[in-house]
Amino acid sequence: MPPPTLVMQTTYSELLDRCAATAFTDAFPDDGVFTSKTIKGRRYWYFQTSSNGGRAQKYVGPETPELLERIAHHKQARDDERERRALVSTLVRSFGLPRPLPEIGNVIEALARAGVFRLRGVLVGTAAYQAYAAILGVRLPISSLQTNDVDIAQHANVSIAVEDRTPPPIDILSKVDESFRPVPRIKGARVTSYMAKSGVRVDFLTPNKGADTDEPRLLPAFQTAAQPLRFLDYLIHEPQPAVLLHKAGIHVLVPTPERYAIHKLIIARRRHAGAAKRSKDVQQAESLLDALVKTRAFELKSAWEEAVGRGRKWRDLLIEGMAQLAPRVRDAVLKTLGVPRATFPQLDLTFNNPPPHYDFSRDLVSFAGEAAGRAVQCAISREALDDHFGPDGRSNAERVEKFLENRSFIEQLARAKYLSWPVEEPEAVLVKTMDVPRLREEIRRPISKSTAKRSVK
Repeated sequence: MPPPTLVMQTTYSELLDRCAATAFTDAFPDDGVFTSKTIKGRRYWYFQTSSNGGRAQKYVGPETPELLERIAHHKQARDDERERRALVSTLVRSFGLPRPLPEIGNVIEALARAGVFRLRGVLVGTAAYQAYAAILGVRLPISSLQTNDVDIAQHANVSIAVEDRTPPPIDILSKVDESFRPVPRIKGARVTSYMAKSGVRVDFLTPNKGADTDEPRLLPAFQTAAQPLRFLDYLIHEPQPAVLLHKAGIHVLVPTPERYAIHKLIIARRRHAGAAKRSKDVQQAESLLDALVKTRAFELKSAWEEAVGRGRKWRDLLIEGMAQLAPRVRDAVLKTLGVPRATFPQLDLTFNNPPPHYDFSRDLVSFAGEAAGRAVQCAISREALDDHFGPDGRSNAERVEKFLENRSFIEQLARAKYLSWPVEEPEAVLVKTMDVPRLREEIRRPISKSTAKRSVK
């Protein structure tokens, strides 16, 4: 029998395919034709219909193999709502995957039906985070899943380029809840947010690539303005399709989980200290990173390298954000990235001389260290002790004595490897016989923080 995670991800994959096909069929009825145009060397597809008022076009999307497949089978698609509801129920009840609050789900469903995601809007924030449990095949902390906000992001240039539009947000939202109203701004008349009496809030966002500003930018495709935000262009670059587990499933676009996690590390450092959202940002980033090192290590490394390649400010914010993670997760991420612990200036390995002991199962002498208030399991192998600190053939008790005689020096070796070498094991360091010659050379000079910072690139 396949493992539960594989069954869950297979079920989710089927649901995603069915929801994508249904969303495509709903958006483009049979009485029309697909047509393409080439813009700046890339082909884009539109759906053209005719009526008494003339021809009308709806934006479909940039050409991909998947889109061409859907176009080819457009007229063969059938509504399978009952099957999709069964798949959603299986994912929620059998595998414990999260579903949005009903009022949140209803809002996102209405936005999806209106074409927000077809026109390359991206669901961001906690509502998007809820989709990652199914995408990655993991459980996510319940406290990180709660939200009354729906955040929709879109590039302003994309909003112009799609040459299509949804109804105004207030028209879409008032059909879900008549109490929805625009949220007034202190300055200016451009509206970026809409709120219902229940507290459900919908915010429209767009990347800010120039100087910092609070001046909203227009999104013509959505007939609303949007709040410009720094770092958002990184988050919503090349989003991926996903399904929210509401009713028969809602087909949406969300950021890739690795970009979401890295973005959360950055903005966590931009929030005021003590802000509740800062803790939530760190918790979401930590949960995703813990899963990504096991499931999408290559993608995580690529997303990290792109972020740190954007400049010193990005790199510094990422390092500060990583320092807030649990040491186990931090070390697992550093191991995946090939980045040493010395990247963090505040991190050091210290020793308080607790008694060592010989570990017969691993054939080494174990001794405790401490870094950032957390215990670090340190050790030196039997071979390293015999080869570099005394003749072979000693008893284990004598090896412990030999460790005690050379304790200060061995601790220096462990500290140098722990801080400046690539991470081998989270929250631990083992000095091996082949390590000793190189470590001897390294402890003759201080561990360079600047070198460590360069290695983060």
